[in-house]
Amino acid sequence: MAVRERDPHSGHMTTGHDWDGIKELNTPVPRAVWFFLSLAALFSVGYWILMPAWPLGRTYTKGLLGIDQKSQVAKHLDVSATQKANWASRIAKLDVPQIRADAALMAVVREDGHRLFGDNCAACHGMKATGGNGFPNLVDADWLWGGDPQTVAHTIEVGVNSGMEGSRVNQMLAFGRDGILDNDAILAVTAYVQSLSVPSSAKGQAAQVNAGRAIFAANCEVCHGPTGRGNQAIGVPNLTDTHWIYGGDAPSIYTSIYGGRQGVMPAWGQRLSAVDRKILTAYVLDLGTKQ
Repeated sequence: MAVRERDPHSGHMTTGHDWDGIKELNTPVPRAVWFFLSLAALFSVGYWILMPAWPLGRTYTKGLLGIDQKSQVAKHLDVSATQKANWASRIAKLDVPQIRADAALMAVVREDGHRLFGDNCAACHGMKATGGNGFPNLVDADWLWGGDPQTVAHTIEVGVNSGMEGSRVNQMLAFGRDGILDNDAILAVTAYVQSLSVPSSAKGQAAQVNAGRAIFAANCEVCHGPTGRGNQAIGVPNLTDTHWIYGGDAPSIYTSIYGGRQGVMPAWGQRLSAVDRKILTAYVLDLGTKQ
């Protein structure tokens, strides 16, 4: 039978258990632990009495305070719906420039537009709307069809090559794949097009650039214009700046000329309400002013 004794150092009794000369003390639970355990028990009893707590088949105990989280959420939703109805009706009545001139409405646009853009547009254009390979940058002021509010709103509504009636439509020919130009001609046009945005790239290949200029005039000028500045009326990009959708290096330009391009953007006219589309228009234009 284990022998219990009092520990001379702590004054506590031992349990009588001994492991290799180490004796186990029978230390009492600290008073602070008992205090907080008692406090927690009292709080639990009080909560059960005052608040909804115990399930009773299809219902539950309501508690003396009668607090109902479901009804509180419903009230918050009603308040939010009323607030949204107020600013949504104002947005519906105003045009985008008027909305952008209203600081209170722009606070709504930046909050709700961020949500709309994230849910519907960020997958392609990125959360910061800076685009990526094959997807336009929406904040650089370089627009295919124009960056005024009416044009941006229309593009959002009908999309690009979307199949919707009235959709914006554009397509670049596949000059190499379809046998319109041979490889030497494509290389020459590539050198010329790159020189439009990066003049230093023409150094050491003047003959090829000159040959590409003539080929460009015969095949590309009808859309991109004699100076390569594009045509927003038909969504043709400017080739003289540094804003490229598919890349402005020589391999990327060659690939575009050889295989052609045909971007696609969904039509949001039947997916988003008129108010949501107007918010998105103001939001995108607002992003551009912050650059």
